[in-house]
Amino acid sequence: MGPTRYQWVDALRGLAMVWMTIFHFCFDLANAGLLQANFYQDPRWTVQRTCILSLFLLCAGAGQAIALAQGQNWRRFGKRFLHIGACAVLVSAGSYLMFPNSFIYFGVLHGMAVMLLITRFIGQRARALWLLGAALIALQWLAPWASEAVWWDSAFNDKPLNWLGLISTKPITEDYVPLVPWLGVMLWGMAAMHWVLGRTTTHALQQADVMALRPLAFLGRRSLTYYMLHQPVMLGALWWWQRT
Repeated sequence: MGPTRYQWVDALRGLAMVWMTIFHFCFDLANAGLLQANFYQDPRWTVQRTCILSLFLLCAGAGQAIALAQGQNWRRFGKRFLHIGACAVLVSAGSYLMFPNSFIYFGVLHGMAVMLLITRFIGQRARALWLLGAALIALQWLAPWASEAVWWDSAFNDKPLNWLGLISTKPITEDYVPLVPWLGVMLWGMAAMHWVLGRTTTHALQQADVMALRPLAFLGRRSLTYYMLHQPVMLGALWWWQRT
């Protein structure tokens, strides 16, 4: 018997996937010269990316809290971890073919794999999650200041270490999801879900089935497969449309 699902968590994850799809489609249009947009500096796009990624990682943290509460064993966790890791490698390979000078070497799936491993060891220490998450989020502003103060090693900007996120200069890459600040966001998702699981309404939330949320929940339950397929499908459709 599989783990019990929370429809509203799956639906929120599905909402993040729909929003991400619209965002990526607009990016593909801009990359094809069919839309004038600056996805790297324009706040209309950079803020959207932050919101999409935050929602996705909050849901990932909530999912990890649910898995721990339901006694997920290491075998099941390891299987999921390997799936995400393998998909991260495929994303790197695919992005290298399209953007050899700015390929994705530590994007959302790479970050997710590392963050899930860390949160697995942190476990259910709910009281510390809020503070630790806040500290990690705050570090994104501390690191550039510390670098300018000359007591922060500039080596953190180089590829071997910039996946930590303790940078003063953002690397040139199409997707970058370092531990700072994004692990903090996932920890907040865990902390929030630990709090929900401790309430008396947990059983009602677990059993809730809202018909309007079913399509989003369905998508949210298959988020990794959808994530891997949506860009090849959209790029293929765009390529076909431009040549017909």
